[in-house]
Amino acid sequence: MNPACHGTTGHQVREPHISPEAHHPPAGLAAFFAQQVCALAYQDLPAQAVHWARVGILDTVGVTLAGAREPCATLLSQALGVSAGPAVVFGTALACSALDAALINGTASHALDFDDCNNTMGGHPSVPILPALFALADEAGASGQDFLTAYVAGFEVETKLAMAVHFHHYTKGWHPTATLGVFGAAAACAKLLRLNATQTAVALALAASGSCGLKANFGTMTKPMHVGRCAREGLLAAKLAQAGYTANDQDVFEHPQGFFEVYNGTGNYDASRSRASWAAPLDIIRPGIAIKQYPCCGSTHPAIDAAIEIAQNTSILPADIARVDIWIHARRLQHTNRPAPATGLDAKFSVQYVVARALLDGRVSLEHFENDAQQDARVNSLLPRIFAHAYDHSRFDPANHFGGQVEVTLQDGRTVSASVNAPLGRTSDNPLPEARLKTKFELCAARAIDAHASARAYAAIQGIEHLEDVRALTKLLKASKT
Repeated sequence: MNPACHGTTGHQVREPHISPEAHHPPAGLAAFFAQQVCALAYQDLPAQAVHWARVGILDTVGVTLAGAREPCATLLSQALGVSAGPAVVFGTALACSALDAALINGTASHALDFDDCNNTMGGHPSVPILPALFALADEAGASGQDFLTAYVAGFEVETKLAMAVHFHHYTKGWHPTATLGVFGAAAACAKLLRLNATQTAVALALAASGSCGLKANFGTMTKPMHVGRCAREGLLAAKLAQAGYTANDQDVFEHPQGFFEVYNGTGNYDASRSRASWAAPLDIIRPGIAIKQYPCCGSTHPAIDAAIEIAQNTSILPADIARVDIWIHARRLQHTNRPAPATGLDAKFSVQYVVARALLDGRVSLEHFENDAQQDARVNSLLPRIFAHAYDHSRFDPANHFGGQVEVTLQDGRTVSASVNAPLGRTSDNPLPEARLKTKFELCAARAIDAHASARAYAAIQGIEHLEDVRALTKLLKASKT
């Protein structure tokens, strides 16, 4: 999926058209975003944007299929009591209303914490948007080009909004994937519904009252449900705006009791950054989409990479280890310093656990978080000897938020260490190779659909811009039985 090989869209590689209103911004940020979303056209997308949109769609479809039968998704389906409708529930034989499908598929997409990330957003950019778009496309139909354009528009809204609020928003305890992603979902769905600028601004204002997600619920089923809820809220916001619902589309962000003041507080945001950075470049191009190699919190990945390097280059036995020290960024340590994870979900957020797995097994895989794998005696024997720390400037450049170092001290006093400045695949400048993208998709899809359907789905996504109806793809994502 190298852009040079797969970017043959017939377009010039140029920045997308920016509406004249960008030079004379409307009073509110919602109106500004709405104008830009409405102005964005498929013909204006650079080839790189189309390439990275395909990557994001491929990865999201794969991880949603892999998460389709996780308890957080199946229990949700049962609680909703879903009935027949037009929208496919990925990896099952179910079809239901678009709103229910957005909620269930959104939850499944984040169930394994294996979905893509983005540095600007400080979270997961694709899963708030794509489950909502797929559900809407199943309900109303959509061409591949319209689908791609809506996805890129939503991606740009949520990431450029992040420019205004980070990283105070992140450290305060909000879950940006959900609190910001709901705006991406609303913008994308508004685009696919072809709403005008006024309606799109209303959809964003409605989404502001649907923004939620607390980090206190990390490590539980509620975290992936954050994503399902924001996908549903974004879709609902666009539908309500289309129907004529009202909301404060004038200053929902800037109002004294609006989004910025309530979620960040005075002095902790800068809306001008959202306007100035719009499409300069598109965020889906740079810094781009970070594809995960490991099905756990992305904040642990630099340490995993370092630990795997040690495991591959040495022959250390568990009994040889006196202690293990880990250094990651302080902001990432805050929610991953879990020395004794109690459940598989909890283990996904334990930097100690995943480093132990990497050192002992030379990899971190889906099975390491299933069937009470966190109770493995080898791992629990090593965990008390693993210590996690926040790094300072003596180890990494202060501007680098993605470094990781692991040092193993042996019983005889010798030390072995490795460090990475950022995990592989973290930005578009350091992409995961095409073969690994395909392998990840196939492994994920195999948990829910057969190999023939998986191969056809992969091919459909590779040429999604040529699909007349996205339902040609979603019909491949059904399972023969629930």
